[in-house]
Amino acid sequence: MCPPTLQRPVSNDTDAVTDTVFHQANEALIITDAHNRVTHVNPAFTHLTGYLPEDIRGKTPDAFSILAQDNDTSAVLVQEELRRHGQCKTRVTYRHRDGELYPGLMSVRGVRNHQGELSHHVAVLADLSVIPAQARHLSREVYFDALTGLPNLQLLTQLIQESMDYVDRNDLRLAICTLDIDFFKKVNDVFGNDIGDVLLSSFSQRISHMLFGDDIMARVGGDEFVLLLHHPVDDDYFRELLAAIRKPLMIEGRSLQLSASLGVTLYPQDAAQGDVLLRHANQAMYRAKQRGRDTWHVFDPEHDRQLQVRNEQRQRFHDAIREDELRLHYQPQVDMHSGEVVGVEALVRWQHPREGLLSPAAFLPVIEATWLEVDLGEWVLDAALQQLVQWQKEDIALPISVNISPTHLLDDRFSRRLGEMLADYPQVSPGMLKLEVLESAALHDIEAALETMAYCQALGISFAIDDFGTGFSSLTHMRRLPVSLIKIDQSFVRDMLTDLDDMAIVESVIYMANRFSRPMLAEGVETLNHARALIALGCPLAQGYGIARPMPPAAMAPWLVDWQEREEWLTLATMPEP
Repeated sequence: MCPPTLQRPVSNDTDAVTDTVFHQANEALIITDAHNRVTHVNPAFTHLTGYLPEDIRGKTPDAFSILAQDNDTSAVLVQEELRRHGQCKTRVTYRHRDGELYPGLMSVRGVRNHQGELSHHVAVLADLSVIPAQARHLSREVYFDALTGLPNLQLLTQLIQESMDYVDRNDLRLAICTLDIDFFKKVNDVFGNDIGDVLLSSFSQRISHMLFGDDIMARVGGDEFVLLLHHPVDDDYFRELLAAIRKPLMIEGRSLQLSASLGVTLYPQDAAQGDVLLRHANQAMYRAKQRGRDTWHVFDPEHDRQLQVRNEQRQRFHDAIREDELRLHYQPQVDMHSGEVVGVEALVRWQHPREGLLSPAAFLPVIEATWLEVDLGEWVLDAALQQLVQWQKEDIALPISVNISPTHLLDDRFSRRLGEMLADYPQVSPGMLKLEVLESAALHDIEAALETMAYCQALGISFAIDDFGTGFSSLTHMRRLPVSLIKIDQSFVRDMLTDLDDMAIVESVIYMANRFSRPMLAEGVETLNHARALIALGCPLAQGYGIARPMPPAAMAPWLVDWQEREEWLTLATMPEP
C-alpha cells in the first residue's frame, strides 16, 4: 500500500474517518511537522517498535534510531527526492525499545497546505509482521542479506506469500520480478570482489529509490535480486527501470556502467504458488538474456501451460516406445509398366491403449526436432530389420524403405548405430533396407548429410529423397546428393489432373530427374487416371491409395495375391513407354 496523502479535513465526519484509518492501519505510520518533529504515531508503530506516543512526540525520527543505512550521500538523495517529487523511499535501521536494531523500509511523503507550503510529513515504516515472531530472537543474518541489508531468499519466500494474501484480499495485482546484472562476473574479474561488493550495494540503493509504497527488494544471491511490486507496472516502468540501471555508478573514483535482464510474472494472472511464481520470473529473466540482455520479458502462463502439455505428451510418447505400443504398417510400391511390386514403405503407427490406432500426424509434430526423433528412428530401423527377417521366412522378398528425420540423419551416432543394427541381423542383406530422407533434411547441413550418406552407402544402404519439390534449392543440390531414387511429393501428384500448376511441377520434377538420370517414384497415386498420366510423363514407379493403403505386416501376403488379380492396374503394363 502506498503512503497515504493527508489533506486538510473538510468536516467533522471526515476527521472521524481519518482518525479511524490512522489508528487501525496495519502499517506503522509517523506524522512529523515541517521541521521533522513527531506529532503523531499510530498503534501499529507502537506495536512494531515498542515506543509509546509520549516517548517520542516532539522528537525527530533519529531520536529512536530511524537512520538511513547508507552513507551521507543517501541522505542527500533522500532530501533531493523529497524536494523534487514530494516523496521518497529508503532503507533504514530502527531500534526497538528493547534495544535491538532491525532493518526496515521507510516511505516518506510531504504534505502541503492550501498555500503550497510544506506543513508536515507522513512516513510509513515497513510492516515487519510478515517475519515470524521467532525472528526477533534470531540474528538478522537469518532473514537479511549481510552485504545490502535487503531481505534474503528465506525471508522473500514469506514476503511473497504475504503479498499474495494481500493481493487476494484486496483484488489487486502483484508483479514478481527477477533482476540479474548482465556480465557481472566480468566486473569481479577485472576490478576484484571488493569493488564488486560496493557495486552491488550501490546498485541495490539505486533500485530501492525507484520503488513505491509496499514494494520490496530482496537479494537472493550473487548479482540476482527480486522485486515485489504492488503498484501498477507497465512497459514504461520497466523501460525507466532499465534506463536508470544503465546510468553510470561512481565507485571509488571509477565510473562503471551496468545493464540488467529482468524477468516478470504477474499474479494472479499467473495463478501459481509462491515458489513457482519465483521460478516463472526466473524463466522469464533467462528469456530476456536470450533476447540479448538489457531488456525485460513477461512470463506467459498460457504459453507455459502449452509447454507443460507438450512435455507431458513427449514423456507419454517416450513411454510408448519403451512399452512397445508402436507398430509399423507398410505401403506397397509398384512398377506400373511391369506390374511388379518393387518394395514397401514403412509407416509408423501408435497403438494407443485408450485412443486406438493413431496416425503419425497425431504424434510426430510433438516430437519434432527433439531427441525422441532419434529414439523413434532407431525403433523403426530395428522393427524393419526384424520384419525383413520374418518375411524371408515367408518367402517375401520386398525391400523396406524407412523415413529418417533430419534430427536423426544428422546425429553424430547415426552411421555407427546403423552399422551395429545391421550386424545384429546378419541374415538381412543391407540392400533390402532403404533410407528415405526429406529434401529439407539433406539441405540443412549438406556437408554433414553427404558424409553420413557416403558411410551408409559403403554399408550397402541406398537412399531416396522424399517429398522432392518441396525444398527451396532442389536444382542446386540435385547433382550432389548420392540418391538412387527421387520421390515426387503427393501434394503435387494428388491434384495434378485438375490443377495446371501442380501438373507443371510434376512435369518439371520428372524432367529434372531424367536429366540427372535418377529414377523417380510418385506418391499419392489414387486413381488409374493418375497412373496413366504419370506413365505418359515418364514416371512408372508409384505408391498411393489407388494401389494400396498402408497395412499391418500380416496383411502383406494376402494383398500380394490379390494384386495379381487386379487386371485394371496390370493392363497398364501394356501402355507404351514414353
